[in-house]
Amino acid sequence: MKVLHVITGLGVGGAELQLRSMLRHTRHPSDVVTLYNAGPVAEMIRTDGTPVRDLGMTSNTQLSMVLRLRAILREGRYDVVHNHLYRACIYGRTAAWLARTPVVVSTEHSIGETHLERRRMTRGVQGLYLATERLGDTTIAVSDAVRERLVNWGVRAGRITVIPNGLDFRRVAFDADARDKVRAGFGIDPGTYVIGVLGRLEANKRFDLVIEAASKVLGDKAVVLVIGKGTERERLEAVARACGVADRVIFTGERHDVAAMLSTLDLFVASSKQETFGLSVLEALANGIRVLYTTCPALDGIDTARARQVPGTVDGLREAIATEILAGPRDRVPVPAIERRYGIEAITDRIDSLYENLGGKR
Repeated sequence: MKVLHVITGLGVGGAELQLRSMLRHTRHPSDVVTLYNAGPVAEMIRTDGTPVRDLGMTSNTQLSMVLRLRAILREGRYDVVHNHLYRACIYGRTAAWLARTPVVVSTEHSIGETHLERRRMTRGVQGLYLATERLGDTTIAVSDAVRERLVNWGVRAGRITVIPNGLDFRRVAFDADARDKVRAGFGIDPGTYVIGVLGRLEANKRFDLVIEAASKVLGDKAVVLVIGKGTERERLEAVARACGVADRVIFTGERHDVAAMLSTLDLFVASSKQETFGLSVLEALANGIRVLYTTCPALDGIDTARARQVPGTVDGLREAIATEILAGPRDRVPVPAIERRYGIEAITDRIDSLYENLGGKR
């Protein structure tokens, strides 16, 4: 089956990197269309050998792109359209329906309790989503939490398929040489205890809580590494200054060497207010790091001492971080249950089989 993946953008993010991993393991020939922002992940996908076309959208209401997508679908004679992220779902489902593409699938990567991909859930957003949802065959929810939110939002339960995100364990494996190299690059002594957060610097991630919580316990033997870029960087830098730890909080900017950055850390902290899956937590655990997290649907049903759920408060985080610093660096130990449940090969096989089953019914 010939598959066209339509995604809103290809900057560095969880959904974008998940698409790349899936493309590297699928058994179906695939192409990619990004509505705009053919960022670093687009280049990664092209380097892997999959064509990427950037439509160059300049606004949310550029309706001519529906017709352009329809033309691409007809010209390419695709059997499957797979949409990723809100704007791509709206345009991709509509274009696929007009082009009479046999199978139309969408993945809901990020629906929170009050926001959809940082977009507040207004009546207009909800109405447009639900109207176009009916033009597809099924929506893949990346967790039971996402499935429940979709149902509460108005999507029929029978039109939802739960398939979690997959993890390429080789991509995030511990690398001792990379650990030493990254630490040296940032001027971090080998004996320094490194606490890390990773992701877009946005309000939902609440990295300010981590900085404030850690500020009283860092001393001169621990630092916080903030990995990522986003609109919150200036505010987070101000928080570090206000807490008197500007020299103990290092902002790395956007990084593509995930394994190297994770290998640099001794403790990973995920402090999100809302989360639909928690891929970064799984990546950290796959690297062997100890993890503190406030919410992570991906860990539901997995019993591991390597990850501990903590309150999303300054005091709660501070106590947990202090305990970990006192214990010092731990041995890096994988979590077999995560490997069994979330291996990218098995997850991609489930998605490929979904295409085939839907195509067979048609």
